[in-house]
Amino acid sequence: MADHKLPRKIEETDDGRILFNVPFPHTLDEAALQALKQMGPIIIKQPYQIDYIHSFGQDSPFFAGLTNKVFLGNRDPETGYTYATPRGHDMTTGAETDWVVLPNEGIIHAFTVCHFGSEEFLPQTPFVLILVDFEGADTLFLARLVGVNPDEASLDWIGMKVRARYLRNSKFKPTDVYFVPADE
Repeated sequence: MADHKLPRKIEETDDGRILFNVPFPHTLDEAALQALKQMGPIIIKQPYQIDYIHSFGQDSPFFAGLTNKVFLGNRDPETGYTYATPRGHDMTTGAETDWVVLPNEGIIHAFTVCHFGSEEFLPQTPFVLILVDFEGADTLFLARLVGVNPDEASLDWIGMKVRARYLRNSKFKPTDVYFVPADE
């Protein structure tokens, strides 16, 4: 056996969760032990964080395009059916699609004003979501519309020309692209 000493206790630090003044009896006689059965639960609140590793897989070129201010879609090489939302394979034939550059301008096909949102978007409510129709694409793309007043929503927005804008600092999310009225 080696002569070096093995640690006899775990080193304590003051990071993470620390509790103070947790109720506990000073003596552990029979009455105190019975009283422990009536003790309410200790409830704590603590932050929780994990690092999540995510692969964009076959959609990686789409996000690389957004980062470089290029809007990519997919096209079935046989039928020419074009998707505005990334899709690695055609929904009918199952054939692998090709990447194509879509225009940075389109028109509003439909919209909604969101007064509630996920935790990330809640501070930004109300906001406008649109379905963008691109020339040459057979499907629509869901995105944010910025530069309009959500409180003044109007059916006149249907058919409005919009232009893509891109976040300067990409987050590698679909929200890296948003749209503004094309007349801006």
